Amino acid sequence: MKKFCTLIVASMLVFLTACGGEGTTNSEAEETKGTEVESKEQLEDLFATVATGGTSGVYYPIGGAISNIIETELGIDSSVQATGASVENVNLLNTGRAELAITMADTVLQAYEGSGAFEGEQPIDSLRGLTALYPNFVQVVTTEASGIKSIAELEGKRVGVGAANSGVELNARMVLEAHGMTYDDVDEDYLSYSEAIDQIKNGMIDAAFVTSGVPNATVIDLDTTHKAKILPIEGEAMDYLIENYQFFSSEMIPAGAYGNEEEIPTAAITNLLLLSNEVSEDAGYEITKALFENLEQIQGSHNAAKDITLETVDVGMSIPFHPGAERYFKEVGALD
Repeated sequence: MKKFCTLIVASMLVFLTACGGEGTTNSEAEETKGTEVESKEQLEDLFATVATGGTSGVYYPIGGAISNIIETELGIDSSVQATGASVENVNLLNTGRAELAITMADTVLQAYEGSGAFEGEQPIDSLRGLTALYPNFVQVVTTEASGIKSIAELEGKRVGVGAANSGVELNARMVLEAHGMTYDDVDEDYLSYSEAIDQIKNGMIDAAFVTSGVPNATVIDLDTTHKAKILPIEGEAMDYLIENYQFFSSEMIPAGAYGNEEEIPTAAITNLLLLSNEVSEDAGYEITKALFENLEQIQGSHNAAKDITLETVDVGMSIPFHPGAERYFKEVGALD
């Protein structure tokens, strides 16, 4: 009898344990399913505009690849928007007219702090980063025929300084400043990359600032008809930029990039991909995951994009990461 009672008690314990385990499993499954459904709904309701730059620049093809991945891998309706680049892109993001934006790190930091081009404005401290992309090289372009060999020799010359208030134009001001110059020393003209190169070809301007990845299509175009020359940024001027503007680094334009036989020293700034803080953490996670699981598509969109890797997601990132991006990067070991 005692043995029989013991068997009954043991059987009841096994039954209760099994029921309890089954209840926990169902609860966890329901919770996971609920999270997945919620995340899916957030993605379905999202329209992702990717703010880039001019169609002749590097931002545009990279933005196109990003948009394509978001649309094909996640089923999110997405579009690429050609813009005046960095400053405009920050404003588009801040006013809810874009969900993702490619910008230069200097513009982002200035917007976040309310300095530089954003002096006197309310700091945009809601900006969030998705990832660092690749370095932008400050390329001060002229031709061999111009006879100009240095930034100092731009004095009195007609110079394309980028679209007004663009990241390129901000760089132009800083680079001239590093050489003890201002717009008072040059005849500045606010032109996009393609406009500036056309004006150099036509003899309307003498040089132009082109801050982009290397090689830049418009500079290659110039080199096919006129021997392009990139002016060096080095020595005391480079030291000044690094000391006064933390987002600059000293880099080299590779030999052969534009027919140049030797490397050309210049300043560089990291490009960043930003994600609106209005995008939920879960949606941000899925977008980041999709982009990095299909990174080869982005890297194949332009030669400059080959520098985009998981190992460099935080290089030059001067603002907080979007929580969804941060979660993904910690999950794969790209961030501590």
